Amino acid sequence: MHDLQAQHSLRILVIEDDATTRLLLKRTLQKEGYNVTLAENGVEGIEKALLISPALIISDWVMPQLDGMELCRRVRSHPDLSGVFVILLSSRETVADRVEGLDAGADEFLSKPIDPNELKARVRAGLRQYELNYQLKAANHDLMITLQQLKQAQAQLIQSEKMSSLGQMVAGIAHEINNPINFIEGNLSFAEDYIQDLLDIIHLYQKYFPEIPEDLELLLEDADIEFLAEDSKQLIDSMRVGASRIHKIISHLRNFARLDEAEMKRVDIHDGINSTLIMLQNRLKLPNGMEIEVGKDYGELPKIDCYPGQLNQVFLNILHNSIYFLQDYVKKGELTDPNIRVFTRSIDERDTVEIVISNNGPSIAEATIPKVFDPFFTTKPVGQGTGMGLSICYQIIVERHRGQIHCLIPLEGGTAFAIEIPRRQPEENR
Repeated sequence: MHDLQAQHSLRILVIEDDATTRLLLKRTLQKEGYNVTLAENGVEGIEKALLISPALIISDWVMPQLDGMELCRRVRSHPDLSGVFVILLSSRETVADRVEGLDAGADEFLSKPIDPNELKARVRAGLRQYELNYQLKAANHDLMITLQQLKQAQAQLIQSEKMSSLGQMVAGIAHEINNPINFIEGNLSFAEDYIQDLLDIIHLYQKYFPEIPEDLELLLEDADIEFLAEDSKQLIDSMRVGASRIHKIISHLRNFARLDEAEMKRVDIHDGINSTLIMLQNRLKLPNGMEIEVGKDYGELPKIDCYPGQLNQVFLNILHNSIYFLQDYVKKGELTDPNIRVFTRSIDERDTVEIVISNNGPSIAEATIPKVFDPFFTTKPVGQGTGMGLSICYQIIVERHRGQIHCLIPLEGGTAFAIEIPRRQPEENR
């Protein structure tokens, strides 16, 4: 609680239409060291209350234009004044009058003619009550912030655990796929050689034994040896291309998981973007047969200092949101050519790199833009979003990488997220 000097610095507003009483109140309270402001009627009193934000108001009950009862109601209804302690001055002593005043919002009453000692005592009690209420509000505010921080931390832990589990699963799948695909790819050359040997033997048989039984002749015609010889090479080549494609997918999966790169590394962020797009490849195909087109306009970027796994999480959240809303717009018939664009460039004058991920759906509402990174804010239906994805993105970019992230509306429409990250991070940020 504030000491006596701090209490005396709290403002007291006196609203009284009688000049003599007003002067008495002012002199008595100023002698006690209080900061006193005067108003001659209720209308002026409300104006000054909003101007000085008093801790305590002493108001006459009966006044022209705006009486004490209505003044209490207005004070209690205004968010900036609701915590003010209000003392009503009145010669009314009945219980009914007091109940009416309490219902209007008065905290205490002071009878006329005013006794200076009673005035000082009620003011001290009122200021103590105000101070206690102020401390309670401050404590409640701190508790709300702490609770929000705890919820945010919990959501981050859950999200991190999900990403860790996803990374472990992806790494495990990549490992399990890698072994058999290596086996297949390693044996393709042998299979090609074996097929060629068999074809060579058949050709020699045809050369040295031109006369063959009728049933074998029919079998050779059905098999079409010439086509088989030509197509087998194309078949082996197609299998090699498929195996190579699987190897690339495995590489992207491992790149996305980044389980071995929890520390800051110098990496090519294009690898992370490409790996994330591979993770989301199946979601780009829409149920109606349409496909979300992804355009990549990559600039020449240097490798940057970053936490690769965390940046991949940012790309995943933003791209996932873009796909979610594009799917919804297509489903509603609001969009027929859904696309996502990923643009990167190096900003040499600021020694940073910029990544812009945009989609061509309906533009985000301008009133929503300042809220998108707030914890637990979401525009998705209940049960389809936690409101933590973009908040976590903000923390990863701004707090972990000393960068910037903004939501904006491109000139051509749609919605975009612009990320800017320093190329190099200081040692203390590692």
